[in-house]
Amino acid sequence: MSDISSSIRQAVQAGHLLESSAGNIKQLLERASSPVTEESIGELVDKAAWEELNDRFYKTLAFGTGGLRGRTIGKIVTAAEQGEPQPLGRPQRPCIGTNAMNDYNISRATQGLVAYLKEWFAKNNLPGRPKIVVAHDTRHFSRDFTELTARVATENGADVCVFEGPRSTPQLSFSVRHENANAGIVITASHNPPHDNGYKVYFGEGAQVVEPHASGIIAKVNAIESDVYEPVPAEQLGRIITLGKANDDAYMERLETLILDRPMVAAAAESGLKIVYTSIHGVGGTIIKPMLDRLGFRYFTVAEQEIADGRFPTVKSPNPENAEALARGMELADREGADLVIATDPDCDRMGVAVRNSAGELELLTGNQIGSLMAYYRVNKLIKQGVITPGNAARCVIVKTFVTTDLQKAIAEKHGLRCAETLTGFKYIGEKLGKYEAALPSEIRAKYRSLPEPETRAARLQYSSYYVCGGEESYGYSAADFVRDKDGNGATVVFAEVAAYAKSRGLTLVDLLDEVYAEHGFYLEKNGSLTFEGADGAAKIQRLVESYATQPPKDADASAVTGTRNFATETFKDVEGDTIPKEKMLMIDLADGRRIAVRPSGTEPKIKFYMYARRAPVPGSAFTPSELAPIKNEIRASLERLWSWVQSDVSSRLAS
Repeated sequence: MSDISSSIRQAVQAGHLLESSAGNIKQLLERASSPVTEESIGELVDKAAWEELNDRFYKTLAFGTGGLRGRTIGKIVTAAEQGEPQPLGRPQRPCIGTNAMNDYNISRATQGLVAYLKEWFAKNNLPGRPKIVVAHDTRHFSRDFTELTARVATENGADVCVFEGPRSTPQLSFSVRHENANAGIVITASHNPPHDNGYKVYFGEGAQVVEPHASGIIAKVNAIESDVYEPVPAEQLGRIITLGKANDDAYMERLETLILDRPMVAAAAESGLKIVYTSIHGVGGTIIKPMLDRLGFRYFTVAEQEIADGRFPTVKSPNPENAEALARGMELADREGADLVIATDPDCDRMGVAVRNSAGELELLTGNQIGSLMAYYRVNKLIKQGVITPGNAARCVIVKTFVTTDLQKAIAEKHGLRCAETLTGFKYIGEKLGKYEAALPSEIRAKYRSLPEPETRAARLQYSSYYVCGGEESYGYSAADFVRDKDGNGATVVFAEVAAYAKSRGLTLVDLLDEVYAEHGFYLEKNGSLTFEGADGAAKIQRLVESYATQPPKDADASAVTGTRNFATETFKDVEGDTIPKEKMLMIDLADGRRIAVRPSGTEPKIKFYMYARRAPVPGSAFTPSELAPIKNEIRASLERLWSWVQSDVSSRLAS
């Protein structure tokens, strides 16, 4: 230990190791219970692996409003971490470090969450023990972290429901409500690289934690200084409950209610609609395959990607936003003559698609286009069915994030619906759904979770707000409030119905999208992100965020800046009168109608840029196909130029 301390002091003096890294190493050595801690740090010090030590220790992994996310396998794996051979070649033990996903941080997070729940129980005079549902995906260490979480929670006095195997993030959200739990945890890093994992927290409404619970939980977690604790007395220990088929069936019964026109779906399946589905080595097939069977869809799966494998060996990234992740599904679709490819990410909260166009080629749709097709179909179908009427349209709402296409707002407003906009993060959409439920009469709220879906819809239409659908541009969507997070399972069901609708009219999904553009205007978006990893990368992202906030551009791609909106410093209210929380995001409006949004990612070492352009038809008219084609080319070229300008501007700001 003294040799390690001496070497660390010398490394700081020589400028190899950050002061913050040295301080965090010292604290972890003093507080951690595992001998692997000192062994791993000692090995990295002996190797003079200062960059690795800085990445692991320059900060303490922050428990934010969404929980934790970080590396669970280091860039350098120490011998102590590697340990005995494991399936799929992963290390035996997770990455040691204060800025890493490991047993130390999982234990602290769980201790803090249980402490907050017990305090909340006491304040509200609630009987019994807190109850937590825990789910996990197929990533490295996900099951290990789940078992650790359950042990720590029960030893600190909470009951824990654990799924018998990997389950999706949206099923966790559903299950918190269905099991009448007080909180939920999902062990996942969504579509991050294989070396990452995460710990995401939900409260009793089934949505990710927001204020005031968020700050309260964060304070409790940050107050926990060690993974060592004294278990509660035997009579206060929690119990572990296993969730299996009964929970799956309850979730699928609700998913089935998303279908608006069952006869049309059956007819489309009969007429030859074919779907290819891939879970990209994740959990999606657990629910999606039986749901497609249940609804009568004909589908094929990518066999090699059905294998649960945290390495995600058949893709560069298990992210359905990326074309490469759908490549094998598209190859299978070409072999089978399928109309549609659907892919979900490892925890099945995001969904991407490729659709066959009129030329017979497969074409990728963006998250904005997928969500807009869902909104267009559902609004028009619900109007046709008499569910949405001129008398209740004002009680109907589409909820989207500020950085999601305004095409969805145009669809809503044309039919008299509200379009509520939130900050990025489905927790804010979940918060809206909680608000709509809270507006119901108390006698309905008391039994709301057990009411059949038609009754909940009728209640919302009469007393509150009926959520038609909503989502984010980043391939996250939902179309009901029984899940309070983005739902790849539900999105698959809904989009399969949209495909059935297009098939019933003899259209491709690209044709149907052009109908939407012709009626509402052509909206196009381009997303770009720049990655800066490690301690140095985090500093660059912070510099860029501050630079754009304090020195926004005066023009961009030869168009003058006409206004900026700084969501970190200014106060805004949404269409429902709710105040938008403060967040680091800058909106930049250009004289030619284009727009840029700039924000740092909350889950990855990236700064993100969102670029928008649109062209609307003359009021009361629609674009013809001959008008639409050149407009598409012109708008697309303008966004490519804007992205080139952004990248050049970033380089200039970092160089100054």
